[in-house]
Order: sequence, then structure tokens, then C-alpha cells
Amino acid sequence: MLALDYCDRIAGGIEKIKKTQIEGITKAASEIAARLGKGGILYVFGSGHSHVLAEEIYMRAGGLIQAKAIVPHELTVDLDMQKSTLMERMDGLAEVVFATNKIRSCDVLLIVSNSGRNPVPVQMAQGAKSRGIFTIALTNLEHSKSVGSRDKSGKKLYELCDIVLDSCGPVGDALVPVPGKNFSIAPASTIFGALIIEMLVCSVIETMIDTGTELFILQSSNVDGNDDQNRRMGEQLIKKFPELLEVFSSL
Repeated sequence: MLALDYCDRIAGGIEKIKKTQIEGITKAASEIAARLGKGGILYVFGSGHSHVLAEEIYMRAGGLIQAKAIVPHELTVDLDMQKSTLMERMDGLAEVVFATNKIRSCDVLLIVSNSGRNPVPVQMAQGAKSRGIFTIALTNLEHSKSVGSRDKSGKKLYELCDIVLDSCGPVGDALVPVPGKNFSIAPASTIFGALIIEMLVCSVIETMIDTGTELFILQSSNVDGNDDQNRRMGEQLIKKFPELLEVFSSL
């Protein structure tokens, strides 16, 4: 069955991620934890279907309050897939993203792009480096290395970031070859990407606990009593870092 084949291939990919990416995840977590402890924010940017992974980290139960998704609506697929595809290839749009999101040099920017070839994610990395922002790429290295860049610099995302995390997917993302057909089905990037992001969050929290750094963690708002707990946690964060009030005004 193709469904079970997909499960088996996903399981194999998870084992590969555990074996090959934990060193990079641990290194990235150390950098993130140090910055969060000083009032920094972990920003996650993703366009196209990668915006799902940016949202994965934002205001999640058991997750970091000091994490924020950058998801420009025009770069998501829910309104117009063709438009978002074309806009991801638009030169200069990354500067608009920076202009409308006050990312500071004390923050971290995680950029998610399966191919890592289009101008917007590439220029997000370039813009971050020019601003002194620590960058992490979450990308599919096998795919990215098999294609050319669409950016005028000739660079791809993995060539520009401080740390690169490999989602370990196949070229083209679809994971399951269909017998007797010349195509594959069932993408891997969302599951593998979400796994890596949550592994990263776990490692950040573990690092902050080990170093005695104060943590600000959200709990599910659908469990009775947690609304008040989350509100108190947000108040504690703003009291410690008043400059974050502008970013997290809804806390």
C-alpha cells in the first residue's frame, strides 16, 4: 500500500534526521538560548508551503513565547498559489519584509525553504547578515544542490546562513514513487521540517534549563486555567524585557 510505504519512508527519514542533524540542532539551540536569555526573539520566516513551518513555532502549547512567525500574506498559498510563487521570485521583496518586521541584531532568524533557490529566502539571509542577525537555514540540501539559484547573486540559502539544518528529503519533495508511473507522491518537507523545528525548541529549552536561564513557556489555552497562567507568563516576560511589549502586544 502506498500509504504504508509513505509511513515507512517517513520513519526512515526520521532516523536519518536523528543521526545527522542533532549536532547542528544542538549548536543552533545554544546560539538561540543565549540570545533569548538576553531578551532576543527567534523569528521564523517561510514562504509558500514553508509558511506552515513558521506558524508551527508561533504561540504553540509547550513552546517558547519568545518565538515569532514572519508570514507575509502575499507569500502564502491560501489566496493565490501562482501569485505567491511569482512573488517568492521577486527581487527586493525581502527588504520590504525587514522594513515591516523590526528584527534586531540580538534576535535569530530561521529561514525555511525546501529548495533554497528563490530570491526572497536568499535575500532574507543576505539582509539578515548585513544587519548582524544570526541566521539558520532549514532546507533540503539534496534538492538545493541539484538546482541552480534563481537569485541574481547566484547563491542559495544554504550557502549564506550561519547554521544549516537539512530536512533530509528527496529532490522534488515527493517521497513515494508510484509503481508503473513516472512520478512520485506524498511530500516530506512539512513532516520533516516540523520535526526538526520541535527538536530545536526542545534543545533550546533544555539548554536554558541547564544554564539556569529563565524560561517563558506557553501551555495549551484549551486546558482550564492555562489562560491565566499564560497571561502571567507573558506579564513576567514583558516585565523582564519591556522592549518586547511592542512585539508581543497581545500577551
